[in-house]
Amino acid sequence: MGRAYQNRKESIAKTANAKSKVYSKYGREIYVVAKSGGADPDGNLSLRGLIERAKKDQVPAHVIEKALQKATSGAGEDFSPARYEGFGPGNCLVIVDCLTDNPNRTIGDVRQCFNKVKAKLGTSGSVGHMFDHCAILVFDGDDEDAVLEALMMADVDVTDIELEDGKITVFAPHTEYFKAKQALMEAFEGIDFDVDAIQFVPQTTVEVTGDDVAQLERFLDMLDDVDDVQNVYHNAEY
Repeated sequence: MGRAYQNRKESIAKTANAKSKVYSKYGREIYVVAKSGGADPDGNLSLRGLIERAKKDQVPAHVIEKALQKATSGAGEDFSPARYEGFGPGNCLVIVDCLTDNPNRTIGDVRQCFNKVKAKLGTSGSVGHMFDHCAILVFDGDDEDAVLEALMMADVDVTDIELEDGKITVFAPHTEYFKAKQALMEAFEGIDFDVDAIQFVPQTTVEVTGDDVAQLERFLDMLDDVDDVQNVYHNAEY
């Protein structure tokens, strides 16, 4: 399962404009998580993990602080999550996660991306059942047995553990994210996570070839340009 997963989270891009988009998406997510669960990272584990990921992606401290201040002041927008599912180029399966203050605008923008590449936006649940909602933790290591033992001692429900090129990848149900992360941090002092996220992992992949490859890249770029889109998951394999 591990090799099938595509980490589609935003990476820091080379241009200032692209960086601004990444910062904006992190700022929006931090604001929503802080507003719903509290702006203190010590008391809001979701917020703590999100801030750690933002820092790893080199999001400036002032962007994080601004989002937290907006959440505590109550002066910000009222964003809500929205998830869209459909079929992309090459008939790959696609999940688009958004945060929006205007659902009508957001679904219109997402539908336009699908339409421009002659893809099809589906109904809720049309492709979601073909993905596993997983906690994914990746870190340096070479002892799978020690990792498994630490997780079992903490009563963590582990889906899979992989070892490849000096990296250990732990897959667990998304509901086990905090328990799994805490168990690893307690068992292995100074552990540093390369990937620390909850994502949709495809159960199977679809090979995309020929003209569909360029169309898929164009499709993903268009979705990335939509302000309300936070994450895109798919099961395409080039």
